[in-house]
Amino acid sequence: MSIPKPLVQVNQVFLIVFVLLSWLISPLLFLFPLVVGIIALAFRRNIIMRAFTPSLKRPAREYVQEDAAQQRFNQWIATICLAVAFISYSFGFEVIMYIMSGMVVLAAALALSGYCIGCTIRYRYMMWKYNRKNSHSN
Repeated sequence: MSIPKPLVQVNQVFLIVFVLLSWLISPLLFLFPLVVGIIALAFRRNIIMRAFTPSLKRPAREYVQEDAAQQRFNQWIATICLAVAFISYSFGFEVIMYIMSGMVVLAAALALSGYCIGCTIRYRYMMWKYNRKNSHSN
């Protein structure tokens, strides 16, 4: 299964915008992308991507496709980072809040510019699992 790249990019922009707004207005705004992330992970339905699907000018299959499993992995990372950021804020640890939410902004910005840090992490994890499995069977 795959996702049209423009929808992935909309989600990345959404994350960047809401984290920056959270910094400028109120950390309570972390709740919006956090809830969107939880819903996406729980139901495999990203409401931001769904909302923007009608704005695609061509049929979805005609766009460059992104791997859905990779996008779920990336969503896990972003959602966990945002949850830690919000919890940190709730307990008065603002430095941790900025670090964790800043990682989301950095990862999304890098992805928009063509480098997916989540892809690198997942690839290395999969290689570690593969090597671990094969070294135990010898």
